[in-house]
Amino acid sequence: MRDSSVRLADWSSDANRLMTVRRRVFIEEQGVPERLEWDGSDPGAVHFIAEDAQGRPVGTARLLEDGHVGRMAVLPQWRRRGVASALLREVMRTARALGLRRLKLNAQTQVLGFYEQHGFLVAGDEFQDAGIPHRRMAQSLDAEES
Repeated sequence: MRDSSVRLADWSSDANRLMTVRRRVFIEEQGVPERLEWDGSDPGAVHFIAEDAQGRPVGTARLLEDGHVGRMAVLPQWRRRGVASALLREVMRTARALGLRRLKLNAQTQVLGFYEQHGFLVAGDEFQDAGIPHRRMAQSLDAEES
């Protein structure tokens, strides 16, 4: 991840940059309907943005106050370069700092292994979300970062 970095984002000032990545990955690449992508939860969420060395957005994630991790997206040309791992580590660090004890997410089945590598366990049967197969996953957070 040398050529990119992750930081907390502010929805009020970073929304367009976050939305650009999500639109490209979820709506254009994966065919998620816009009405499902923009669910109204963004203003109250904690957002994370990965940026390249020039400050351009290359990845996003969000954390809801109930510990739900979602909207994790990395632009195609930045995948398999550690961006998603850096985003998820920052989400987990922030969740611990906020006092959350458990994280949960709905993972696309094609990336279950990625989340398992970060300590998440499958917690439910496969289901469809926006026509894409998913599984629920969860992780208990220790007070110390693992």
